[in-house]
Amino acid sequence: MKVDYIIVGLGLAGIAVSNELERHNRSFIVFENHSQNSSIVAGGMYNPVILKRFTPVWDAEDQLKIALTFYQNLEQKLKQTYHKPLDIYRIFKSIEEQNNWFAASDHKDLSKYFVTTVVKNENEGIMAPYGFGKLVHTGKIDTKNLISDYSNYLKNKDLIKCNSFNYNQIQIKPKGIVYENITASKIIFCEGFGIKSNPFFNYLPLQEAKGELITMYAPKLKIDFLIKAAVFVMPLGDDLYKVGATFNWVDKTNKPTDDGKKELVEKLNSFIKVPYTIVDHSAGIRPTVKDRRPLVGVHPIYKNMAILNGLGTRGVMIAPKMAKKLYQLIENEIQLENEISINRFDSYLKEG
Repeated sequence: MKVDYIIVGLGLAGIAVSNELERHNRSFIVFENHSQNSSIVAGGMYNPVILKRFTPVWDAEDQLKIALTFYQNLEQKLKQTYHKPLDIYRIFKSIEEQNNWFAASDHKDLSKYFVTTVVKNENEGIMAPYGFGKLVHTGKIDTKNLISDYSNYLKNKDLIKCNSFNYNQIQIKPKGIVYENITASKIIFCEGFGIKSNPFFNYLPLQEAKGELITMYAPKLKIDFLIKAAVFVMPLGDDLYKVGATFNWVDKTNKPTDDGKKELVEKLNSFIKVPYTIVDHSAGIRPTVKDRRPLVGVHPIYKNMAILNGLGTRGVMIAPKMAKKLYQLIENEIQLENEISINRFDSYLKEG
């Protein structure tokens, strides 16, 4: 079998890369063993504002423009709906936070998203004595169903192999890669946390942050917006709500824990007063980088190997643009900005 590209991993990064290759009529095969599930368990929100400090997310405007078109095209391709606009209500903890909100609303990159009046709390099931700050033009992507549907789309085209990728079987040739019975010009790794086992890219300083979420059934809550407080509460429909998320920098497993559930419940109870029942509990590992920028680029030695990783908590927004950047680098030698290029960590390879 001969293809232009091998792709390893089918989370949001892998979907973005394979979709970009398909757009340009490049042939590919995907390997996915479902060992990493950060995209599946993610909340799926896109939001251009850092709600802890009321500051803009890096490069949010351009990322969103590309991402929304990307998901719209996928909906048309797969004949499903994944995108749902969803306002965000940030609970104010004080008058000072209200004032900081109003000050931030004047920022040129934020003004279109901020509602500049305090939204009064009229829901008896929520504790918000200082009201809410409301964000508009935000929303969520159903990442779980998107990944499942896209995987089936590739299966129907015989473009995916659902088994583990064995790095030891890679043969590096002058003009490409040979793996099992597949010959490819390039290989792109989109493995998330799985990069830690990748002998070609494990020198990169990926920081793994485990996140846990619960799903609750709360028939008396009745909200059609996302609440952001100590944790977020996202409506799923049918009185179900996703609640998250924790950050654990020590535990590297995908298994939900009692401690994680306890933390989520305690934070949820700090602002929710209605009864609820926990119906699901999940966990995943977020691939993050210390400088909060993605890992994009071609290996400094093996030029037919590339990577898209380190999307952190904002993969929904970042992945589509970074896939375009990576494609242009590989195919047209259009260089990446240093802040996203893996070249910024070349010294780590030398040290290793």
